[in-house]
Amino acid sequence: MCEVLEEMRTCTKTLNFAILPSLIEEVQTMANRMEMALSDMKDLEILKEDIHEKKQELKDLEKKIKKKK
Repeated sequence: MCEVLEEMRTCTKTLNFAILPSLIEEVQTMANRMEMALSDMKDLEILKEDIHEKKQELKDLEKKIKKKK
C-alpha cells in the first residue's frame, strides 16, 4: 500500500492526475483485503477459544460418566 501511496504523491508533485482514480481503487482494494484478513484472524481466535471450552466440557462429561460406572 505504501508504494501506491507514494505513486499518488508523485501524481500531486507532477500534477499528472490521469492515473489517480485507479491508484485510489488499488489502495481501497488493499485496505479491504487487510480488513478481511483481520476479521478472519479474529474469527479464528474465537473458534480456537470455543474449541478449548468444548474440549474441557467433554473432559468434564467423561469424568461424570466414569464416576457413574
